[in-house]
Parts: sequence; structure tokens; C-alpha cells
Amino acid sequence: MIHIDNISFSYNGIKPYMLNNLNFKITEGSYTSIVGENGSYKSTLLKLILGLLKPNEGSIKVTSNNIGYVPQRGNYNSEFPITVYEIMKCHAANLKIKDKKIVYQCLEQLGITQLKNSLIGNLSGGQQQKVFIARALIGQPDLLILDEPSTGVDLKSQNEIYGFLKHINRVHSVTIISVEHNLKPVIENSTEILEMCKGDVTLHNVQDYLSKNHIILD
Repeated sequence: MIHIDNISFSYNGIKPYMLNNLNFKITEGSYTSIVGENGSYKSTLLKLILGLLKPNEGSIKVTSNNIGYVPQRGNYNSEFPITVYEIMKCHAANLKIKDKKIVYQCLEQLGITQLKNSLIGNLSGGQQQKVFIARALIGQPDLLILDEPSTGVDLKSQNEIYGFLKHINRVHSVTIISVEHNLKPVIENSTEILEMCKGDVTLHNVQDYLSKNHIILD
């Protein structure tokens, strides 16, 4: 689904690059967690995959019919007086989707239909994140990309969100790429782990990642 071929990138377009000669493939139907220390350019890699940034060298090929994207929470004005339904409706309009049933179906999938008339700024972190995931589902994506979905989210909501993500990956074959700082959902949900370090990447299966990092599960 995603082929990264010798890409290098820096924001000013000149060397030294922050990402150097990256090569990897993400297969259709996989659940890939991207991990690494702060400053390892995980979010930058997502933006390259999304086409929001262009590599200075190399190529990126994404064979997806539709991509859903859930950015980091906080990338919006929480004081702006907009309701959950209005957020969903605006995104549907951007996608040229006129069927209002789609909005309600996506809210229902996350169990938040009752929040449709609530102001987004009045919701808890977990509720807000569910809204943004529901918004990303409006176009019925076959690839869902998330940037740190557990940040600022309570443990109960984290479990619900990750349970939902695992369900749509395993049952509905939605390919998922998620930048993570939370190791527990990485181990429990991923089919593969993309580890970023000093401008390079290594793609592991889960067991190899555990062994390499000497992680022992209880």
C-alpha cells in the first residue's frame, strides 16, 4: 500500500537531512505503529506520507482509495463555538458527501451520537479524540493515519479508542498507521512496528521489537 523508496528530507531542502535514505513498505491491512524518541521526526514522516510535505530525494507511492487523517489533539481552536455535528458536516461537505446519514453512522461507530449538539471545546479529551476519529471515517477510508491518538486522553477512553482501531483493522481490513508514545497499545494492537532513530527507520514485527529492546511482558 505504501512504498517508501530512498527518501530524504529537510525543511530547508538542503543537507544535512533530518530523514536519510528511508526505505520501507507498509502492506495493505497492516497495523503499523511508529515509535521513537521525541525529535525523531515521526510526525514529519506522516506528513510526507500524506503528501503535505514533499521529499527532497526519493519517492513515495501510496496506493489508497481514500485516506483518513487524525492529527494531534490541540491543532484547533478549542474556544471556537462549533458543535460536533457542524465539524462532521463541514468535513463531509469538503469531501462532497451530501448524505447526512454518513455523519450519524460515523458518530454511532464511536458511540458518541449523543454528543452531536455539544460544543467541541466543552468535551473531554477522550470525547474530542473520538469525534476526530469519527470525522476521519466519513470518507470510508481504507487507510487511517493517526498522530499520537492517546495524548491527553483518559485511560478508559484510550482502551475504547484502541479497541475500536483494532476492530476496524482486523475485521474491516482498514490499514492503520499510528504515531505512538504509549507502548501498551503498540504491543497489543500492532502487526508491525516502525522504529525511528536519528533520521533512520527500522521495520520490526512485534516479537523482534520486544527482543531487540529487551522488553518482557507480564
